[in-house]
Amino acid sequence: MRDSGKNHAVASGMPAGKRICLLLSALLVLLPGLAAVVPAASRTTKPNIVYVLADDLGYGDVHVYNAQSRMPTPNLDRLASEGIRFTDAHASDAVCTPSRYGLLTGRYSFRSRLKNGVLSPWGETLIEEGRLTVAELLRRQGYATAAFGKWHLGWHWPTRDGKPAASKDGIGNVDFSKPVPGGPISRGFDYYFGVDLPNYPPYCFIENDRTVGIPSLAAPMQKGGFNRPGPMLPGWNLTEILPELTRRAVHYIEETAKTKPGKPFFLYFPLTAPHYPVVPAPEFKGRSQAGEYGDFVVQVDATVGQVLAALDRAGLAGNTLVIFTSDNGPEVVEIDPGAYQRIRISGHYSMDGLRGAKRDAWEGGHRVPFIARWRGRIPAGVVSNETICHVDFMATIAALLGVKLPTDAGEDSYSILPALEGKKLKRPIREATVLHSASVKFVIRQGEWVYIDAQSGDDNGGKERGGEPEWFLQERGYTANSFPGQLYNLRNDLIQRQNLYAEKPEIVQRLKALLEKYKTEGRSVPPIVARKVTATRMPKSSLRP
Repeated sequence: MRDSGKNHAVASGMPAGKRICLLLSALLVLLPGLAAVVPAASRTTKPNIVYVLADDLGYGDVHVYNAQSRMPTPNLDRLASEGIRFTDAHASDAVCTPSRYGLLTGRYSFRSRLKNGVLSPWGETLIEEGRLTVAELLRRQGYATAAFGKWHLGWHWPTRDGKPAASKDGIGNVDFSKPVPGGPISRGFDYYFGVDLPNYPPYCFIENDRTVGIPSLAAPMQKGGFNRPGPMLPGWNLTEILPELTRRAVHYIEETAKTKPGKPFFLYFPLTAPHYPVVPAPEFKGRSQAGEYGDFVVQVDATVGQVLAALDRAGLAGNTLVIFTSDNGPEVVEIDPGAYQRIRISGHYSMDGLRGAKRDAWEGGHRVPFIARWRGRIPAGVVSNETICHVDFMATIAALLGVKLPTDAGEDSYSILPALEGKKLKRPIREATVLHSASVKFVIRQGEWVYIDAQSGDDNGGKERGGEPEWFLQERGYTANSFPGQLYNLRNDLIQRQNLYAEKPEIVQRLKALLEKYKTEGRSVPPIVARKVTATRMPKSSLRP
């Protein structure tokens, strides 16, 4: 209906104050409709993301997971009380290179060229050129991205003679005067500072694509210290690696808050501890009841505490998603004493009540602590038994930001955002989860059932080397297995003592068929799931400091 002008004349004769009140009332009525047409990105604040990845930390090393732990971890315990703790979280592999590949790409590492083990010293870049990483995904969404710590995903090392990089003579043929391509800054990170491994050459820090200084001395081989030949920077100190990485990570948080206020950042912090060499700083020695390894775990906990304190000081804690986890289970071979010896010496079970350790296909090889905090978004003090995997990080971040993953990215990644938010789920997030030992032993987990496609889950050489010793087998009641595979019901038998391979052939066949399907199809997430990622709105409460 056309306006006759009568209402306009009446309004123009109103007192100014009353007209303003009417206009405000009308605006309040219209605001919900206006908000509906404003793009979601402008109504939300992207969270900072801090991902701390411990190295070889066992499920039972963190006190909140194991009340009998001989290692105090007050910072991790507090983090769990302020967020969510998962009891059924898994690294995709039982060793570090492939589990890191899965974490950053959302793709199982067995699909890459690395079919077993880890990259050797001077190994070539594993993440394929052009493959989308979590860091690159976040950078495209306006994030600053930085990594501090252990890389172990390969580089393209330039050499003086054009031959493959090597250093068996102690010095080697690498040309350190040239940049080193193929590292973190070529895989989505704006900045990197760290080491390849603490016990891999070159023994020096690497910043972006250059070594910090020229490693020119042959590292002295010694038990508990340098154990792979290669060049070392004069004065290189293994004990100072973790403290320096921590200082750098803390500085990055504080400086980013000052110099780039409002710009979200992704800080990937893969620690060098408690991996070999076990070198706790002097102030942490004697702080645990589990020897130097326990003291090193205490230092890991203190490192997390420093990161959390930096977020508090910078006023960023309220809108930062903090995740803490480990890359695989506890070491039994390379360190002395290993996880089994530590039980006899100090009564500490790094694998808690699980079976297996680093490298193994059993649960202790890949089930790891996983704690997340995001105030106002993740409920505090929640414990979840949802089965999740490190490869889920990619799809989770995509869902959090409301972006779509291309079908050739995150092929094995499910969004666990609903589980992080503590929502009650009608069904498991993952159809099934593929896990992998250090060798070629495949594991598939679906619901309460786990199938190991091998006669044994051991990948540490049996009791003659670093595997389960005889006393441990007797203590747990483990007996020899003659079947070609292993099937366990984890709801009733988390300790993996009763192999049901013969009793449940239909479940064995179902899981084997699903495993083969995942292998041959090149993905475990259906393409339609990978393309359609649901965005969820961030509440105002997530912005509180």
